[in-house]
Amino acid sequence: MSRFFLHPISRLTKGTSVIILAVVGSWRKLPWFSQRQDHYSGRTVARRQQVGAGIASEPRAGSTEPSSKAAPTSKRNRFKLYYRIIWFGLAVLFSSVIGLAWPIQRPVEATTAPMTIQMPLSTRGAKIVDATGKPVLLTGVNWFGIETEMHAPHGLWKRDYKEMLAQMKSLGYNTIRLPYSVKSLKASEVTGIDYSIGANAELQGKSPLEVMDLVIAEADRQGLMILLDSHRLNDQRIPELWYGDGYTEKEWIDTWTMLAMRYKNQRNVIGADLKNEPHGKASWGTNDPATDWRLAAERAGNAILKLNPNWLIVVEGVEKNVPDQKLPIHWMGANLEGVARFPVRLSVPKKLVYSPHEYGQGVFDQPWFSEASFPNNLYRRWEIGWNYIATKGIAPVYIGEFGGRQVDSNSKEGIWQRQLVDFVRKKELSFTYWSWNPNSDDTGGILLDDWLSVDLPKQQLLQGVLRATRFSHIPTAVTLPSPRVNPNPVVVNPPPRRQPNPNPVVINPPPRPQPNPNPVVINPPPKPTVPTIAGQSKLKVISYTPSDWQDGFCTSMQVINEGNTTIGNWQVTFQMNQAVINQSWSANFNRQGSQYVVSPLDWGRTIEPGQTREFGFCANKLGSDYQPRQISAGIVGSRANSQPNLIVPTTNQAQLKASSKIQSDWQDGFCMDLRVANQGNSKVGDWQLKFQMNQATINNSWNGNFQSQGSEYIVTPLDWGRGIEPGQSRDLGFCANKSGADYQPRQLSVASL
Repeated sequence: MSRFFLHPISRLTKGTSVIILAVVGSWRKLPWFSQRQDHYSGRTVARRQQVGAGIASEPRAGSTEPSSKAAPTSKRNRFKLYYRIIWFGLAVLFSSVIGLAWPIQRPVEATTAPMTIQMPLSTRGAKIVDATGKPVLLTGVNWFGIETEMHAPHGLWKRDYKEMLAQMKSLGYNTIRLPYSVKSLKASEVTGIDYSIGANAELQGKSPLEVMDLVIAEADRQGLMILLDSHRLNDQRIPELWYGDGYTEKEWIDTWTMLAMRYKNQRNVIGADLKNEPHGKASWGTNDPATDWRLAAERAGNAILKLNPNWLIVVEGVEKNVPDQKLPIHWMGANLEGVARFPVRLSVPKKLVYSPHEYGQGVFDQPWFSEASFPNNLYRRWEIGWNYIATKGIAPVYIGEFGGRQVDSNSKEGIWQRQLVDFVRKKELSFTYWSWNPNSDDTGGILLDDWLSVDLPKQQLLQGVLRATRFSHIPTAVTLPSPRVNPNPVVVNPPPRRQPNPNPVVINPPPRPQPNPNPVVINPPPKPTVPTIAGQSKLKVISYTPSDWQDGFCTSMQVINEGNTTIGNWQVTFQMNQAVINQSWSANFNRQGSQYVVSPLDWGRTIEPGQTREFGFCANKLGSDYQPRQISAGIVGSRANSQPNLIVPTTNQAQLKASSKIQSDWQDGFCMDLRVANQGNSKVGDWQLKFQMNQATINNSWNGNFQSQGSEYIVTPLDWGRGIEPGQSRDLGFCANKSGADYQPRQLSVASL
């Protein structure tokens, strides 16, 4: 993660620091840089915050870190006068430097090797533990969509759901908080899925609940835990209470008991987040059965545990209406002050987890962001509002949502977010980041708008608090009740393919994205295989397999520049005999028999000294000899010869048709959708697309391998997209930075191979 550290000159040894403090005698320790909108694209719902006029700001809060202790007087007296003068001068120098220095990022450290956990989970004091008593940290993401009108996780109009889960795992996350609505699980249809993309075909004809089944089962195979979240009752908004919007308390609890029974033997489903963000009239400790959320949580939690005693019961806070609360204002769901006097009482011990939500100024400009004591006031707020629960060992605290677009060290949102991540690290708290999805209007996501590329600054910030895990159990085979076939399947609805915002924020990061100079090293296992090409010692390639199941596996690779000069282009080759790639990300994978040649996307060609490029794939096993072998990385001399030899046929093109459409165009860039359709009567086994583009450079692409040779681009399909049946089409596309007026693609043609 990105931690706060002072200027390097202040990094003295602890013993030397103590001596300096003892001599000066008056050292003051520097403190560590120590309403919200609804989260969905296309709909912005203001969340009320009761910010009363004239509420006094909180008093300045000191650091929560223990202060340094002075050395004993007897020890100080042993110093002679001239030593005191020398040390005093040094102390003044260091104090000046430290006082003026702004916190800087520390290079990201690799997380530890995956820890094997045994289900079910329970609690012990402030810790979540597995069945063997080992502490477990939930470090995950929220993947929303089932609770919306689409009734399915978002992004499946762009990507295979299995690939999406594999990418989450490869980045180091171990948990998915999966929101749903009561209405969605009673529905029979889903939309917003392109069934022609890879494994998404398995979702066709399924109900929302059956789609959830398949996502959960695949998450189990990938080694990902699932926390179910009752996010809404209907599909439109988050209600104040656990009933309303046309649904009763009984329907809310009945949905939970249905899920508790349905997933009782699905061991990666670890628990129930009972209700998302109680607010408004919701109260805590008032004993009003109509509004007291604590009592409702007890009723629902005990009903679940009666049927499924293995689940964790996650209880969020309220917004206000807590007797004798100390802080006048909280985020929705973040007020857990009432737990001290009115704890939740469950029938099964050691199953209770409390969960606040926290956000920054980018979501709503709360008054504490403008106090003179910001950001030093944050630790005090968090301790009073919810973390005292963990500090006192009452129960574990899990931050169910936090996130924001800014992670820099200058904006208030960036400072807040860095401070909270540092707090999570120090206190060893569980969390799920909001969100995986990029289409959360006020926060953005881990993914960028193409639903494929990773927001590297965010990932870097979180990397040090991620905890890789794997399961001790064998994944459970999913059994669906009587699959139904939808007579009128909706292939893509809405949005049909990518619909970027026409404003310049479509592409994030900005033009010519430059990865962070501090490489994000993703959960490498101990002693990875590190082959290199002879004579090209500047490059090192690391390969590891984050998930492996009966029929397939996923592999992540990293290319690292360990030299002192910039590498302008590179290539990775490997042998893979009995496996076929079905998904890939962040690179072009080209197969020539059992040999694979991997080339970078345009934005990833250059690798500065110390930088890393990350990419990977998932594949179907065809036999026992499926693992990649003879992996090597090499530097290529020029942009043109960096690509593997490609054949561009000129015959047998009658049955294929290529079309293009610019979906978004702004001052510095544009996005284009491409479609290849088979209008013939026979299946096309493989194909290739060509176009000319003179004054633009691709920075993101999806569903195809885009390779440039000068101003000519050759596009080949991913493995799963090679075959096109009669009447079927393949959708792909890219976004690009403009470098002149002649930026639009020309001479678009397609050929079957």
